[in-house]
Amino acid sequence: MPLIQVRISQPDRLDRTLATLVPALSRSQIQRLIAAGRVTVDGVAREASFRPPPGAIVTLDVPDPAPSRPQPEALPLEVLYADADVWAINKPAGMVVHPGAGAQRGTLVNALLAHDPALAQVGDPLRPGIVHRLDKETSGVLIVARTAAALQALQSQFKSRQVQKSYVALCCGSPSQEMGVIQLPIARHPRHRRRMAIVAGGRTAITRVRLLRTYGRYSLVLARPITGRTHQIRVHLAAMGLPIVGDALYGSRRDALSRSLAPRHLLHALSLAFYSPSTGEQIMVRAPLPADFKRVLRQVRDAASA
Repeated sequence: MPLIQVRISQPDRLDRTLATLVPALSRSQIQRLIAAGRVTVDGVAREASFRPPPGAIVTLDVPDPAPSRPQPEALPLEVLYADADVWAINKPAGMVVHPGAGAQRGTLVNALLAHDPALAQVGDPLRPGIVHRLDKETSGVLIVARTAAALQALQSQFKSRQVQKSYVALCCGSPSQEMGVIQLPIARHPRHRRRMAIVAGGRTAITRVRLLRTYGRYSLVLARPITGRTHQIRVHLAAMGLPIVGDALYGSRRDALSRSLAPRHLLHALSLAFYSPSTGEQIMVRAPLPADFKRVLRQVRDAASA
């Protein structure tokens, strides 16, 4: 949701003032935002008749427009596994999972609908078949339900933590202590809305981590998230002093070398194990490391051995 901030220069009713200062919104839209508590004056929600003093900062939290139903697009998909219930896709880095703010086309859902139009009837019409998500820059295994029954069964497995997920990440730094279980609560960052953070009182977040190999100042880490919080692995590794290479959101701003190595964060969903909604049999799916990840691994390995 975009934020609009304006500074008051002349005292007048809040709704009238904003109608002048924010011409992109009608006065009725502004009044609805005020009534919904989405307009604050110096951090405090105010009524339409309030007269903010000169110099006050007014912030409008404007909701994104309601998204339209996704349309099929003939985009390439790498299917790792398929049966009547489930698809397992090797999601490429750079592809958004489902349409949303800033990404209405070119998503995984658009591609899936072109492969199977019947998927439009499975679950939420704005994200049909989607059981879980990967960040845009994260590559690797993602499963999709092909029927309503499969969707319900798989969602239940994720909720009860029966699904086993393994990720590999190339990190900046070397562990200064034995790696094992990271259990640090995660919540929305109190100031930066795009970020998550370690916050006392946040939601329980648990990640098992194991060092696979070191390459000088870099480390290859295996991460198994037990919970599924937003950005969990990225936040947990950064909190351990091991930010993921290429992570513009949680990485070190001073590590120019890391940013030059990779234009995206090097986190890959390596494998995922779940139980077939029809047979109960456990199914394990693996996705090979993508070319860009392997290229950076070769670079840091060669540099470390030089």
